[in-house]
Amino acid sequence: MPVFSIFETMKNFKFFVQLVSITLLISSFGSKAQTPNPLKNPVYFSVEEAIAANKATQLNLRDQHLFSVSNKIGELKYLQFLNLMGNNISKWDKELFNLKKLNNLNLKSNSLSYLPKEIENLKSLQTLDVAHNNIANLPVEIKNLKSLKNLHLSLNLLTSIPKELGNCTNLEVLELANNQLSYLPIEINQLKNLRLLHLGFNQFNELEGEWIALKNLKELNLEHNQLKSFDADITALKNLKSLILNDNKLEELPQALTKILSLEMLILTNNKLKKLPDNLDSLENLRTLIALNNNFSEEEKVRIKKQLPNCKVYL
Repeated sequence: MPVFSIFETMKNFKFFVQLVSITLLISSFGSKAQTPNPLKNPVYFSVEEAIAANKATQLNLRDQHLFSVSNKIGELKYLQFLNLMGNNISKWDKELFNLKKLNNLNLKSNSLSYLPKEIENLKSLQTLDVAHNNIANLPVEIKNLKSLKNLHLSLNLLTSIPKELGNCTNLEVLELANNQLSYLPIEINQLKNLRLLHLGFNQFNELEGEWIALKNLKELNLEHNQLKSFDADITALKNLKSLILNDNKLEELPQALTKILSLEMLILTNNKLKKLPDNLDSLENLRTLIALNNNFSEEEKVRIKKQLPNCKVYL
């Protein structure tokens, strides 16, 4: 095969992996929580406009080159949706914490270096997006956000997660990709409603089964870490559909993997695997297996494909 074709094939596979992952995320959890709904209520694009409208519920200040939020924002007592994404905000205006009805706050792609303890005042908050900032730690007061369902913290500078996050028992989506994490507190397993856990691009060398004993988890992403083995005690993941482990240092996988009967997609590319677990045929719902760039023998490749006749297998 010409060199150009090889590179194109690898490029297409990489794109395919990303596309499948994104499609799963959107289909499973939706994107409506991150965008205003003009069909439900009017969307305003300045604080003054929203104040003049009286009882405004949606305010979109995205990409307006703001360095701070108008202190008049506290007058918007009925505000439920606030989008401040893509500005230059580095400090938290105290007036934000007077928005008692706020259920969706988006501060993605700003210049924030911390999450203040006053965040606990936003009791109605269901979605908090502070991804792509410079946040190095989380306050323990985050435990008081009892209504929180979606927490987006990817692309920050986090080295640890407070155990108190386990108190946010309504949490369904937790994104922690692209940080500097090497462990999780065991209290994470209290998040019984969690459906998506994204830990890619961190510093995990191992993953304890107790961390992820989450029976409602549907997607677990651990791509681009330093995992050499994957804990055998993963049978608690009874509803897992997508397991993403590409770009680690895995040499083997536990036999218990074949007991996750709900599994639909498994990505293992760029590891050091020589063999996959026996009895792969028990994974009757598996539809996509991507395990490129491992150390499988030709005999093992044949076995894998034979045991997964209804699965698209890329080896």
